[in-house]
Amino acid sequence: MRRGWIVVAVVAIVLVGAGGAFWFLRDRGPQENAERFLAAWTAGDYATVRSLTVDAPGDLDARLKKAREDMNASGQRYELASVKDDRASFTARFTLAGNREFGYTAALPVEKRDGEWRVVWTPALLYPGLKEGQRLRTARAWPDRADVLAADGTPLSGPGSAGQIAGRVGAIDAETAEKLGAPYKEGDPAGTDGLQQQFERRLAGTPALAVQIVEGEGKVVKTVQRFGGKEGEPLKTTIDARAQRAASAALADVDKNASLVAVRPSTGEIVAIANKPGGYNRALMGQYPPGSTFKVVTAAALVADGLAASTPVDCPATVTIGGRSFRNSEHEAFGRVPFREAFAHSCNTTFAKLSTDRLDQARLAQVAQQFGFGQPIIAGLPAVRGAFPATKDATALAAASFGQGEVLTSPLNMAGVAAAAASGTWRSPRVVDAKLVSEAADTKGRKPQPPRELEPKVRRALQTLMPAVVSEGTASGVDFPKGTAGKTGTAEYGSGENPPTHGWFIGYKSDLAFAVIVESGGAGATSAAPAAATFLRAAT
Repeated sequence: MRRGWIVVAVVAIVLVGAGGAFWFLRDRGPQENAERFLAAWTAGDYATVRSLTVDAPGDLDARLKKAREDMNASGQRYELASVKDDRASFTARFTLAGNREFGYTAALPVEKRDGEWRVVWTPALLYPGLKEGQRLRTARAWPDRADVLAADGTPLSGPGSAGQIAGRVGAIDAETAEKLGAPYKEGDPAGTDGLQQQFERRLAGTPALAVQIVEGEGKVVKTVQRFGGKEGEPLKTTIDARAQRAASAALADVDKNASLVAVRPSTGEIVAIANKPGGYNRALMGQYPPGSTFKVVTAAALVADGLAASTPVDCPATVTIGGRSFRNSEHEAFGRVPFREAFAHSCNTTFAKLSTDRLDQARLAQVAQQFGFGQPIIAGLPAVRGAFPATKDATALAAASFGQGEVLTSPLNMAGVAAAAASGTWRSPRVVDAKLVSEAADTKGRKPQPPRELEPKVRRALQTLMPAVVSEGTASGVDFPKGTAGKTGTAEYGSGENPPTHGWFIGYKSDLAFAVIVESGGAGATSAAPAAATFLRAAT
């Protein structure tokens, strides 16, 4: 029986006969099959490995699979290293967590049996000197996890909305471990939601590793090599601790599902996110009709196209457009009044008529886009984009002009609208440093949206219209701090002659913009606006 490497040259024998030349190739030796063996091992093709092996144990496939799992490598490769006389060797290379490299060189015994060259199985193929019943593995020691921090450096944690923003950490299942890749295994700690999940690798750091020979149930026989770990890196958010406490407290007495989100108009930084109850982050992911809060967008389009805050407009109790009747809340009618007053009293009939007379679907959609509708929100946390679908006729356009029909948005989207009115520039909101947002966006092939400046006359008009809502309009009965501007919204959903409504209030005071929604809260002036006032009194 022949063992070892014997390199046999390819010898061509040519026989020439009447019919021409015939070529015969002699045996090329063990090299080709050895290389096939190593390539199959690299690819995890254990059926081919078995076909090229002699004296293999019955559980060869399971052993090789287990060996791969035990190393928990993101990459591994086996290649022929050398052939000299009757000896041969191969190299094994593993890429471990943190791109750390481990490898070994081992002998590759071969024999020719029944006219074919085969690799002779031995446990030492898995590591030099390895004995039956032993295996090679990596053991990990995770460093202490870094914290998610508020803007002032204090940890965001605990029950409530602050903890929801930070997210939770828990033992992961096999499917999640596979998605995360090396060095994660089933049962490892990892972020399960919130920023803990979004920035898992940054916060978790890199575990220290030890390559070990073990036997039985994991008794360590020998440590082959050690690799140091890397501490996790804290994640500082844009959350303002005071504003966050104020947002949570503002929803404490609301007896329905509610959300509040606040942003800094000058930067787009999200300073507070509150949800009641917790669990589902409706502030960023909820989709609702915005109701009359969308009149901020429609007013911007009307002003850009020539309307002024002082322009006289009609505010009848009802108006018919395309065969459908539109009405004001409580069938109110204010007659012919300045546009400022129609906005302050939230005249649906005014906006329905002006939008169909002065605008079209394309123009209103264009202005909505300037306020972030239809644009991806790359905030550092998952967030839905506002939707302003194409309207099919004048009736649909009239409904869309005051946030009904198929218009949908989130509290975060509407806080961005209020922030644009406050500063004159729409900025894509974010909860982490702008550089981190860009990095996260790049990994998914997206780009953060650039700032969009409003026309100066639009900014001036909105900063005239929105204060009037608080001083003399629908929110005048709410005890807001001086300098507050805003817009109420009562958004119908469902069906029936008198469908249920969500209550909205969006607004700003100095460099703080916000949006509040109370699900099934009825009128925004009586449900969302008081919560907004409570928030502002504590946050400013």
